[in-house]
Amino acid sequence: MDEITTFTTIAALYLLWTSDTRRRVNRRRRFWVHTILRRRTELGEYHRLIQELRLDDGRFQRYFRLNVAQFEDLLARVGARISRQDTNYRRSISAAERLSICLRYLATGDSYRTIANSFRVGVSTVSMIVADVVSAIWDCLVGEFMAVPTTEEWRSIAEGFEERWNFPLCCGAVDGKHVAIQAPANSGSQFFNYKGTFSIVLLAVVDAQYCFRVIDVGGYGRTSDGGILANSAFGRALRSGTLHLPADRPLPGADHRGPQPHVLVADEAFPLRRNLMRPFPGRTLPRDRRIFNYRLSRARLVVENAFGILAAQWRMYRRSLEVRTQVAEKCVKATCVLHNFLRKTTPGTMGNLPACEVEPLPGLGRLAANNAAREAVRVRETFAEYFSAEGAVPWQPSV
Repeated sequence: MDEITTFTTIAALYLLWTSDTRRRVNRRRRFWVHTILRRRTELGEYHRLIQELRLDDGRFQRYFRLNVAQFEDLLARVGARISRQDTNYRRSISAAERLSICLRYLATGDSYRTIANSFRVGVSTVSMIVADVVSAIWDCLVGEFMAVPTTEEWRSIAEGFEERWNFPLCCGAVDGKHVAIQAPANSGSQFFNYKGTFSIVLLAVVDAQYCFRVIDVGGYGRTSDGGILANSAFGRALRSGTLHLPADRPLPGADHRGPQPHVLVADEAFPLRRNLMRPFPGRTLPRDRRIFNYRLSRARLVVENAFGILAAQWRMYRRSLEVRTQVAEKCVKATCVLHNFLRKTTPGTMGNLPACEVEPLPGLGRLAANNAAREAVRVRETFAEYFSAEGAVPWQPSV
């Protein structure tokens, strides 16, 4: 009798559990598509507002950061990668609408829920679209707009720095930018930076026209810029001499100083190397070293300016990214290649750039010391002597 009672009790509990589960499942599945989302093609932002914005190129550009022609060009490049097939149950979201959702996220940094409500799609749909589209943008544009420079291209970059920034044999300016993110789960202090926020690091090499030529994304926020460079593929290539920089050549008008290497310019956070110049450390410096620091900082401003343009254009950099670290890295890479895409497809952005001046450096506090190889020290001394002699510019006496 006890066994029968026990069995009956277990059966009753099982039936109660299964009926409760069915009720919860039915409650979750009450809507195949929510009633608000069903009106996407009537009231969604893409189908109403954006179609009206197409009639006003200026407003369209402020909304997406691309004008109508650039949007269509980008869509033609990535459309095949981001298109999805219709099914018997529903029509897929078009490639143009998927691209619009992604660009709106990059341009504003709004939450997925805000974007979802505007476009009348699901939050999980926005999440998948952003991750897919930023990957497609990077894959489809990187080969044309951010390929690793060849020796000839490095030489062309050096000519640009000499012409615009009065720094010969310079193949780029290097710096790192912290991109704020929400603290990843179980990450400890790896992403916690000196600013008191959590971040990943964008390390970039920028040319004289404010275009990104090499980037490394995903370094831990706690790591210094020098450490990020050392751990990156670019840094390893620079150390091993496999970056295909042009051969050594004399500085303009200074053949007697002998051939000098092509260099990159950086701030005091980076080490001094034969192909990587950083400022002279110290508070009180001889005039030739002050001039060198001034000229180096003037050339190095291009990378700071490029970061400023990037953050002003893609407002996601003004917020803390509330996405997975892998997605944040893809978003950063996509905005960098889009930055180059816009600069090279917008008339006037590549030719008429204003030259920037910087304040003299002697008033700065002591710069950090950094041991360097003798060859690197000799190269920096040669550049310093050159900038005070054959390579002097008219405004230097005030430095």
